[in-house]
Amino acid sequence: MERILEYTVSLEEAGVTIKDFLRQKGYSRQNIVELKKQERSILVNGVWEYVTYRLQLGDLLQICMKEKASEKIAPVNLPFPIRYEDEDLMVIDKPADMPIHPSLNNYDNTLANAAAFYFNQKGIPFRFRCINRLDRDTTGLTVLAKNMVSCSILQQQMLKREIKREYLAIADGYIEEDSGIITAPIGRRDGSTIERMIDYENGERAITHFKVLERMADATLLSLILETGRTHQIRVHVASIGHPLLGDFLYNPKDQRMNRQALHAWHLSLKHPITGERMEWEADIPSDMKAVLASRGCHR
Repeated sequence: MERILEYTVSLEEAGVTIKDFLRQKGYSRQNIVELKKQERSILVNGVWEYVTYRLQLGDLLQICMKEKASEKIAPVNLPFPIRYEDEDLMVIDKPADMPIHPSLNNYDNTLANAAAFYFNQKGIPFRFRCINRLDRDTTGLTVLAKNMVSCSILQQQMLKREIKREYLAIADGYIEEDSGIITAPIGRRDGSTIERMIDYENGERAITHFKVLERMADATLLSLILETGRTHQIRVHVASIGHPLLGDFLYNPKDQRMNRQALHAWHLSLKHPITGERMEWEADIPSDMKAVLASRGCHR
């Protein structure tokens, strides 16, 4: 993957070193280290410069990135629904039954494999960088960074909670409260590498905001926003108030109304990592969740 970024130095920016200029733009220290290893990766007015060079008013700074493809991820022709793509990021509407990364017993059925195939078909080297990870059976919007700089800036946005995500979920039972905040720390369940639990002694801080969208006789449609991003946070939190998600094999194992947890990342907004423009996307609720809702008279 090749990407050239250009900056014209303003009066306020004049006098700072290239290194400090890039750090102010959101480049990580590792980004700068990698750029220093590449020939003619940092140009000022067409001249290859050291990062200690002090920029002058009107200088044209060009950052030329060249990255090799990841050799560890096999390209596999899998569903890869693209909602948006430019030179710096992609937004994918991830289907169910698709892990994000390859792992034990999941070497060739992941979003990373699908991305590798997509770029392999285009003849473009690509490194897989997923910014907001979803569980295997959670559907919806997820962001891929297409170069190391956009990845660094988007990761910073995630840490600062500047990437806004809203989920739709179908919870078991009738929830009487119109809205609420679940504040319960989450930790790993002893003896399990996957399952999480509420753990007030050793768990990590976790906060979930929920709002009831529609009530049915035996289920409730919820909108949820995460204030923190713990593993299985929504699934564990709604189960902790007595309303686990439909179809959740870990936290509602007896429920057979769906073949997966009824959870969908439907709305996403972020600042573009290079332009700074605020962008947002929506993804329709998937057909399996629609069918469950329709069977109960809900037509969202």
